[in-house]
Amino acid sequence: MARVCQVTGKKPITGNTVSHSNIKTKRRFLPNLQTKRFFFAEEDRWVTIKVSSEALRTINKNGLASVIKGLRVAGTKI
Repeated sequence: MARVCQVTGKKPITGNTVSHSNIKTKRRFLPNLQTKRFFFAEEDRWVTIKVSSEALRTINKNGLASVIKGLRVAGTKI
């Protein structure tokens, strides 16, 4: 699976590692992704979603039902 958050769309970005002598080498900054299981009460089932830590806060704030509704509108199969 790709390293992309299903809710926010966060994905790896590139940057530089800078040494003490100011030599720059390419590196990747990976998002903080967690695979979480949520109980979706409206459908009485468990849903597994790959989310970032920011998406967990979004789910806590807006509720799982509204987040899943938005994902389904966007075309993601949940």
